[in-house]
Amino acid sequence: MQRRCSLVTPVTTVGEVGEHAVSAELLHDPAAYARMLQRVHDAVLSGVPAPHQPRSVISASWDRSLAADVDPDGQPPPLVYEAGELDDVRQEHPLASVLPLLRQNLVSIADDAEHIMIVTDADGHILWREGEAGVCHQADRVLLTEGVRWSEDVIGTNAMGTVLATGEPVQVYSAEHLVRMYHTWTCAAAPVRDPESGRLLGAIDVSGPLRTVHPAMLALVSATASLAEGQLKAQLAVRDERVRRSHMPHLEALRGEPGALLSATGRVLATESCGPLPDALPVRDGAIALPDGRVGMLEPLPEGYLLRLGGTSSHVPVRRRLGLTFLSDSAPVVTVDGREIPITLRHAEILTVLAMHQHGMTADRLAFELYGDDGNPVTVRAEIHRLKAQLGADVVRTRPYRLAADIDADFLRVAAALREGDVEAVVRGFDGPLLIDSEAPAVRDERESLTALVRRAVLDSGDAEALWRFWETSCGADDAEVVERLCRLLPERDPRRRIVDTHRDRLTAMP
Repeated sequence: MQRRCSLVTPVTTVGEVGEHAVSAELLHDPAAYARMLQRVHDAVLSGVPAPHQPRSVISASWDRSLAADVDPDGQPPPLVYEAGELDDVRQEHPLASVLPLLRQNLVSIADDAEHIMIVTDADGHILWREGEAGVCHQADRVLLTEGVRWSEDVIGTNAMGTVLATGEPVQVYSAEHLVRMYHTWTCAAAPVRDPESGRLLGAIDVSGPLRTVHPAMLALVSATASLAEGQLKAQLAVRDERVRRSHMPHLEALRGEPGALLSATGRVLATESCGPLPDALPVRDGAIALPDGRVGMLEPLPEGYLLRLGGTSSHVPVRRRLGLTFLSDSAPVVTVDGREIPITLRHAEILTVLAMHQHGMTADRLAFELYGDDGNPVTVRAEIHRLKAQLGADVVRTRPYRLAADIDADFLRVAAALREGDVEAVVRGFDGPLLIDSEAPAVRDERESLTALVRRAVLDSGDAEALWRFWETSCGADDAEVVERLCRLLPERDPRRRIVDTHRDRLTAMP
């Protein structure tokens, strides 16, 4: 019979075990750790003092599960979608478009670690399951399979269901599962969100037997979820551009009168002479009042809206927000008030130099920083004129040339983190070299200096996670010292160790 209980029972020995301590103990002796979790599970559900208190994320999940009448000794979860129905559900789900990426990043690792990859929808229905055949066979016996619902309210604490309940990545070990049937399993899962609305689309999960688990699996699953969200964002940008091009004639027909193109959900895609707008507006046919007091009319278009702005009331100008994402092997990304603006490399170089000299520069000085001794201030003035027209006169100012917006630049954040000795913030912000294709003297000098400082910071830290993040960038991928240090720091059972060992062998074999 199910026992209801409060999971705040006082402990008699040790207080709540932190996440890092849990991971270390699990890695040291998984079998002993599983036995300890079993004692905690039995004690808490019996209402007697436990040797340890469950992790807070687990305790909260047990409370939710028991409140939903989940029986710890209950039956497997229900099959909701038969095979014939599942195909239609999969085709309509947004995560279908990123499934190849998920397979590429997780299935091979799951195979090697005797795990399976699982993808659910926002309600916890398993839509895809792939991985090692033997583990799939074991999973079939407990209905950890496609078409079955694995939300907390049905089957209790599990990584997928708990992720969907909290919106945060989680790893669930052995007897941290509420239902005893799953105490021989462990799983790590992370949420995937819609880049447009922010709503949960589902969870991705790697599950398998406890004997093969490693705490790093959660980091790998979380990183893959981030990659999936990035791909969804790129797909959204393609759709936005298609809508923009299709509907630009409607905006141009305003002949200079203030207006904007909105997506079907109200995001601002393009503007004309209308000044600052929120990132998104509530959409409905007819009149709409903006937060700053202006009044407009929304006209429906296929896949979007045309906003016509009428009279305005007096309002205080709002300082623009300029986002610069330049630390990457990809093309530079510039946003103004959250909206991405297409940018050339030369304009990205100008923004980089101005961001590094926020008090302003003369045309002669800017020309020298961009072109060296051959720099021509006339060329700079022409480029500034074009950049000002693209970003707005309230973002780029002259006399002297400067940026008048609130600047959020990844290279400035990383430089600040280096000065403060915050290695975690350094690796979090450093995704690659500064404007890798730029030959502008000032940018080239800053790129080389920043990369060298980041490299030295992660090597001196002795932190395997920081080294791994740096190694994943193009700056660290073929760095023999970084690879060798990773091989020494990563434990033998860490799934990443095999990847780095293989890469070291390839580097050693190179002439």
